[in-house]
Amino acid sequence: MASRSTNILSRASRIRQKLQSALEASSLEIEDVSYQHAGHAAVKGDANETHFNIKLVSPKFDGQSLVKRHRMVYDLLADELKTGLHAISIVAKTPQESGMSKS
Repeated sequence: MASRSTNILSRASRIRQKLQSALEASSLEIEDVSYQHAGHAAVKGDANETHFNIKLVSPKFDGQSLVKRHRMVYDLLADELKTGLHAISIVAKTPQESGMSKS
């Protein structure tokens, strides 16, 4: 039954765990904006947690193009996209770009 506890987590919590673990994010903001899309054709019924804004800062983005950074995030969230996550807006920066760099 311990494996069921993972399924109880909200989608936002699962997204946070996946991104934090894989990308070692120094900053990670996840905003559920699903309410802004209620009634849209792609949103079935009263579906929750379908649209998110994600802002993250990761040293793993160093040397990566914007497209590659977004692909990294989409790849990490592939399972969520197959099970109800409809759209994400991504702001992906390096520590230097965000001003969080110590150098």
